[in-house]
This record gives sequence, structure tokens and C-alpha cells, in this order.
Amino acid sequence: MVEVRERREPHGTRVPLTELEQSAFCTTEPLVVKPLEEEFKAGVRWQKLPIAYMRMDSTTLRERVGAARRKLGKRAVILGHHYQREDIIAFADFRGDSFKLSQLAAQQADAEFIIFCGVHFMAETAFVLARPGQQVVLPNLQAGCSMSDMAPTGDVEDCWDDLQRVLGPGGVLPVAYMNCTAALKALCGRNGGIICTSSSADKAVRWAYERTPRVVFFPDQHLGRNTGLKLGLSLEDMVVWNPFKPMGGNTPEQLRNAKLILWKGHCSVHTRFTVGQIRQARETYPSINIMVHPECINEVVKAADHVGSTEGIVRTIAAAPAGSVWGVGTEINLVSRIAKENPDKTVFCLDPIVCPCATMYRIHPAYLAWVLEELVEGRVVNSISVDDETGRYARIALQRMLQVG
Repeated sequence: MVEVRERREPHGTRVPLTELEQSAFCTTEPLVVKPLEEEFKAGVRWQKLPIAYMRMDSTTLRERVGAARRKLGKRAVILGHHYQREDIIAFADFRGDSFKLSQLAAQQADAEFIIFCGVHFMAETAFVLARPGQQVVLPNLQAGCSMSDMAPTGDVEDCWDDLQRVLGPGGVLPVAYMNCTAALKALCGRNGGIICTSSSADKAVRWAYERTPRVVFFPDQHLGRNTGLKLGLSLEDMVVWNPFKPMGGNTPEQLRNAKLILWKGHCSVHTRFTVGQIRQARETYPSINIMVHPECINEVVKAADHVGSTEGIVRTIAAAPAGSVWGVGTEINLVSRIAKENPDKTVFCLDPIVCPCATMYRIHPAYLAWVLEELVEGRVVNSISVDDETGRYARIALQRMLQVG
């Protein structure tokens, strides 16, 4: 498991270091792959590597990754999440969002090794869905996720126990966004709940309301809030559960009156986007289309023209007419790739500061070269696994999501 250290703020809230590290790679210049030894200067946690890999330049790393990839052949499948650097995507057999990639990996009958170039919860999901005997490798064990880290297992279990005491059996069901630990997915599976993606959140929450009067939504309050409003709930129907306050900062009466209980978590990337950025983009390009991810705050979602998942953003802009202008509120590596693949359109990130996902960005090509070359030598490093019970219940919650569609 990834070690998640935290800092305690004066008011008592524990802030995951993955959240505090988000600005480490922010720059006003284009992102360029440097030798890992130089990138280590960024104020984040890195997994240590042999010094030879630390000093390799991008050309050498491309050659080493390519050579190892050819030697492994179909024994290994490389998955590249949309938010990865171009130097990683270049070697990916598949690219996409986390759940799509996990499904694709499990379909590769010849693959002994799944190298997931993403973050820890994604590798866990891939393991849960993998075929027997397949091994999952995460190139850098320090590639976590701030949103996932905001919902530690103990805090989530305490929340669930409190809700059961106040609301009673059947009084609430858990719905968890894909961006969470296998343990949280298992809690959903064990307690009649369901998992969702950003594109299926409305279907999953609607499914839950067919079975219960209340839903507790983990771990992203903004996706939960935007989904609730989309389904016709009002803000008065919702409360936020702050895990650092007794009863989440709510009274029993507030919990009983609520229809949607939102865990106090968020995405460090998508909360950077603001209504002011949208206003500036519209002033610069009067005919612009604003497209944002549903992990953005509600004010940004309301100010946008389109809202979509990572896959939805890719598809929407690809299908747009030539000459159209798009201001996009999502991770910069994805936006840059969309712009490159749609040269007949103007596509740019709403945030003028170049800020990649600081945890995804830790999948440096040096780590990919290292894990592949270790596999060539018959050594599996950075293996990710989930215990049988957790995997079984997490799979149940994921299967419910698939059944809902």
C-alpha cells in the first residue's frame, strides 16, 4: 500500500500530503521530461531508484523502454491513463480512464503483467478485475491520489457506523466514485452499495434511491453535489460529512432530513478551475465552448456550456466542427493531447498556470524503464494486490455498476 502521511492543520483537519504537493509541478512553461535526478528537486515524495535510471535523459529512456517492451512482447500490457505524460502514453497499449483501462487489461488473455501507468487506486481496481494469475505493477509506489487519500478506511467506516446508528438499517446506501481505495469499494459491496464513474454517477445514484431514501456519496463532494442537482435535488436536500467533526458536523435531525450526504473530499486538479477563468475565456473568444469535468465546483459547472468525463471530453471535442474554440477544465496533459489531436480547432486549458496532476506526474519514464527491465530479468517489482475478501466485495460493487450501465 502507498504510505499516506498527513499534516495536521491548527483547526484539527488532517490534510493529505498528496493534496499539499499538488502545486509542486505547476509552471508557466510547457512541461518537458527531465532526467529524474532533476525532477527529484520538486518538493514531493518519490520512490527511490538505482542512480543509473535517475540520470538517464529522455532519449535514453525511450530506447530502454522500447527495448524492454519488445523483449516482453504480449507477456506485458501497458496502460496509460489520460492524465499521463506524452512520454508514457507513447508506450501505452491502451489509454483511457481508470475503469476502461482495467477492463481492457483483464481482456488480454496473454498478458502476465499489467503495468498501470496511473495511481494506486487504479492499480487496485485492475487487480480486482484481473484474470487469475495476472500481476499488476505500479511503476512508482508514491503515485497516490489526493481525493482517494481524503477518505481513509477508518474514517469511512466510522462514518458508516454513525449513519447506521442514526438512520437504521436500510436508511442509507453508500455510493462511491471510482476514485477511491479498494477498501471503500468493498464497503459499498458489503452494504448493498454501488460504484460509479463520473459518466455513470447519475445512474448509480438513481439506482440507490430506488432502494433507500438517502445516499452517502464518497469521496468527491463536488461530483456528488453536481449529480444530486442533475437529478432534481436541491442544495437544502444535501449535507456535507466532515470526517474530523463528531457526526460529520451534523445533528441527527439534519442527517434524517437529508437526502444526500456528501463526504468532504475533492480533486486537487479540478478545484483549480474558477468562474473567473471562464469569464476571461469568454471575453477573449466570444464564440467559445466551455467544457469542464463534473469534479469541478458547482459554480464552475453551472457556468460551463458542457460537462463531461475524461472520455466524454475527448469524444465531444473530436466530434466538434472545425474552427470551433474550446476552453477546457480538466488536467493539462489531457487538454494538451486533445489540442494536438484536433489541429483544426482551438483547444486550451482554462487554467493559465500549467498544473499537471502531481501524483500522476510521478510516473516518470525512468520508473517505467525500471519496472520493465526488472520484468525482463524475471523480477516483479512494485506489485499491487488486494486481499481476497476486499477483492470479492469490491467486485460486487463494481458488478452492480456494470449492471446499471
